[in-house]
Amino acid sequence: MKKQKDIGQTFIIDRLTDSIFNTISGDSFQTEVSILTKTDLKNITSKNGWIFDWKAELNDLKKEIYKLTIVNNPDIVQGLLSI
Repeated sequence: MKKQKDIGQTFIIDRLTDSIFNTISGDSFQTEVSILTKTDLKNITSKNGWIFDWKAELNDLKKEIYKLTIVNNPDIVQGLLSI
């Protein structure tokens, strides 16, 4: 059997919340999860810091893509999930 390489994570989870929490200012922003649309992709580019090819992922009809946004600010995507 092939030996697996341990690729530990480079982040620490310091608390679990139902919001986005700014650790510097202490502000908390309620979030919502919704389906990603093709219109959303205009701001999800490598130029804006997105490394993964979400357009290709969205085009795969076997997958559902969800976006995390701050309540009342749906135009700025905070995170993405493909299932």
